[in-house]
Amino acid sequence: MKNAAFGYFLARLPIGMSMLGHGLVRLPKLRDFSEGMAQNFKDTWLPPELVQGFGYYLPYLELNIGALMLVGLFTRVVSAVGVLLMVALIFGSSLLENWNSIFSQMFYGLYFCLLFVFEHKYNRFSLDTAMRVRRSRKRRATAVQ
Repeated sequence: MKNAAFGYFLARLPIGMSMLGHGLVRLPKLRDFSEGMAQNFKDTWLPPELVQGFGYYLPYLELNIGALMLVGLFTRVVSAVGVLLMVALIFGSSLLENWNSIFSQMFYGLYFCLLFVFEHKYNRFSLDTAMRVRRSRKRRATAVQ
């Protein structure tokens, strides 16, 4: 069990770092990134304002998903948000007929899904667990008084 919990911790790190890195490199060039996304979708039926707005929001979402995944905070919710983000990216890639990107986005989605499924059992080395333990100790101390 201890190896599985440590394995879960190790599994969180690469996807967390990848998402953090995606967000970090895009933030300094946020306007160019967002306008570039809108330009890429100009031949699709999506409104450019919607694509550009998503382009402004995406790096922050990636950055937060990555940071929270690295420390193991709100891991279950973050994993679900990661899957939903991949669904949105797959939709956009489908509109662009960018099938190569879809494969990696599906991999990310599956990865997030597995982290979601096994979080309750193996997410031992995380802030989530530290907070649960602390709350449990407080409840026991309050019950004893």
